[in-house]
Amino acid sequence: MEAPIRTHGEIDDMQEMKFVEPFEIFQKILKSNSSKQDCLLGLDVGHRFVGLAVSDTFHKIASPVSVLVRKKTNIDSMAKDFQTLVSRLSLAGFVVGYPFSLHGQHSVEAVQVRLFMEELRKTGKLDGLSYTYWDENYTSKCVEALLYPLNLHPIEHKTITDKFAAVGILQGYLDHMNRKLKSEEQLKESSTRK
Repeated sequence: MEAPIRTHGEIDDMQEMKFVEPFEIFQKILKSNSSKQDCLLGLDVGHRFVGLAVSDTFHKIASPVSVLVRKKTNIDSMAKDFQTLVSRLSLAGFVVGYPFSLHGQHSVEAVQVRLFMEELRKTGKLDGLSYTYWDENYTSKCVEALLYPLNLHPIEHKTITDKFAAVGILQGYLDHMNRKLKSEEQLKESSTRK
């Protein structure tokens, strides 16, 4: 078994890849003492593809990266691809699109996302990283509506949809976390003035 790629900062503690609450991963990257600013990778996990997007170093903007082909037999290969991205993009963790149910039930897609992350974790290649889930409802539908007038080839349409759905997931997360952070700072500021 290959040793996981070690990067900078808190990732070097090499504990098993784990799930954390959404705000916890955001606070972790803001408090990182590394010389390079850590980024987050957004994932849109589908049946055939995993769309990828990355945050900027200021954690304000999500940009498309690529799409990985997903097969039941290639989880080790995908884990190696993620290792490369961790190193190349200075990643601290993943924001994974999750189809939260409006009725509190787990959908087939939700189970698929959880199984994918569990398989990725079990490879041991991404130890030291954290991941969280973020609502992905309607992200693909919004992208599809934008792409419809372009009349793209079906394969091109699907890969672009997955890539930009990952952007939508990560951007939604970044916007929410930055609003929450600003709100907390304003609350602290107003309490110190009293």
